[in-house]
Amino acid sequence: MAKKSSRKSTSATALRSVSKPEIGINIGINEKDRLTLAEGLSHLLADTYTLYLKTHYYHWNVTGPMFQTLHLMFETQYNELALAVDAIAERIRSLGSVAPGTYSAYAKLSKIEEDNDVPSAREMIARLVQAHETVLRTARSVFPIADQAVDEATADLLTQRLQVHEKTAWMLRSLLAE
Repeated sequence: MAKKSSRKSTSATALRSVSKPEIGINIGINEKDRLTLAEGLSHLLADTYTLYLKTHYYHWNVTGPMFQTLHLMFETQYNELALAVDAIAERIRSLGSVAPGTYSAYAKLSKIEEDNDVPSAREMIARLVQAHETVLRTARSVFPIADQAVDEATADLLTQRLQVHEKTAWMLRSLLAE
């Protein structure tokens, strides 16, 4: 039992040292703004990771006449999202915060609903449109904070994410046209 509590205390100490580095952070953004930015980016990370999982799930389970097209499209999309997750998490770390990385954290932070079924190909597309639009709204919500903090790096990251998600949502919407 003593080992267990010792392990917890070591883990808590390690987490504190990551959260509050010994060497101060002086990147031209005050601590309050850095924490607010990191919080907003944590929501973006959770939405992006949840969208990654959803897209990968659809890649594995899509069926029907559009199988080949959607299977390959979903693969391209989830590969791009995997890179985005890393870029967002690294930006959070650059701001001096811990990037969330557990399913339970993502479930609390994300606004994208998980699937409890295997939808039709058409419904997969519609749900992905909704999910990309959710990510877009989350990314846009962080912009005022980045502007106020004069954080060009975060603004650049957000701009890149907006461009990708707007284009992907448009392409997916086009598949739903009759």
